Amino acid sequence: MESNFVDYVKIYCRSGKGGRGSMHLRHVKYQPNGGPDGGDGGDGGSVVLRGNHNYWTLLHLKYQRHVFAEHGGNGGRDKCHGTKGKNAYIDVPCGTVVYNAETGKYICDVTYDGQEVVLLPGGRGGLGNWQFRTSTNQTPRFAQPGEPMQEMTIILELKLLADVGLVGFPNAGKSTLLSAVSSAKPKIANYPFTTLEPSLGIVAYHDNRSFVMADIPGIIEGASEGKGLGLRFLRHIERNSLLLFMVPGDTDDIKHDYEVLLNELRRFNPELLSKHRVLAVTKCDLLDEELIQMLRETLPDDLPVVFISAVTGYGIDQLKDVLWQELNSESNKLQEITAEDTLVHRDKDMGHLPDELKEEGMDEDIEMVDADEVEDIDDVEDLDDFEYTDA
Repeated sequence: MESNFVDYVKIYCRSGKGGRGSMHLRHVKYQPNGGPDGGDGGDGGSVVLRGNHNYWTLLHLKYQRHVFAEHGGNGGRDKCHGTKGKNAYIDVPCGTVVYNAETGKYICDVTYDGQEVVLLPGGRGGLGNWQFRTSTNQTPRFAQPGEPMQEMTIILELKLLADVGLVGFPNAGKSTLLSAVSSAKPKIANYPFTTLEPSLGIVAYHDNRSFVMADIPGIIEGASEGKGLGLRFLRHIERNSLLLFMVPGDTDDIKHDYEVLLNELRRFNPELLSKHRVLAVTKCDLLDEELIQMLRETLPDDLPVVFISAVTGYGIDQLKDVLWQELNSESNKLQEITAEDTLVHRDKDMGHLPDELKEEGMDEDIEMVDADEVEDIDDVEDLDDFEYTDA
């Protein structure tokens, strides 16, 4: 069965070229020397990314391999202006990062609903010979060509935006907790790697307040090197404000398992360690109060620890209180992502993308046109010194 969660998409984009200006001399019976009347060409359409909160995956773009904006129309006689090419909009979920597929260079980040980013601007239309009339050259016999189109192959990478991210080994009870505190219905079963794709749930709190929780597929030791589900879903943790580590209470060494998870995050992205963390010891319906007290003394003192059971509801209210307190602490205030905040993406190594895309069967080569083969708009006779002006 094909997954409905898609977080990698590769698309070839092309903006529209500007229409050429018209070189026309007016000549009618009642006006034999009418002079120049060639109109300007229309601007080409742009390729625009647009944030849309109605999407939470890139599934709608999985099979949309090409996005083309319209070309601008050519100018006509009687100073007729060419039509402007329509923009091509790519709607993406909030939290989408865009990279150049050829170089791996970071391009932009779409973080809120309605945000628009011009990915490839359309070419400007050329000026008609009407624009070049002067007192010394009353019948210019030249017009300007439109600017050429731009093209690029991009990679869209989705990173889920959530307040709390669940981090734990497979079968640690993450999906069970999400289903217990929200209306989300993740798959739950008694075997590892039940969760193969992230799930989001809205957790209700007191006084009509709420926060978003993300269930991330299980992490195993060596995940930062590609083991298990590997790097596939680790990046979704980067956008979570708070990390909730979950370790089963029946494990041999809770502290050791927590440190293994922490080490995997450190090896994937050391900046993740600066996020606030909470440790939840799950499946406590299998433990008695005396054993819980003994385990509490062996756990780290540098982070809040809550013992819970999603099945019986034990400790769930306390966990919500701790999560809300940590989310709204002064040192963990949610800040809007700015251009300065996203600079970390510029240096990110995107070398792993082709392999992951190849696994999805989406890494076919797309033939590109060399931009150098397109005639330069300045290489026009008698227009060597001409500069574009906004008409």
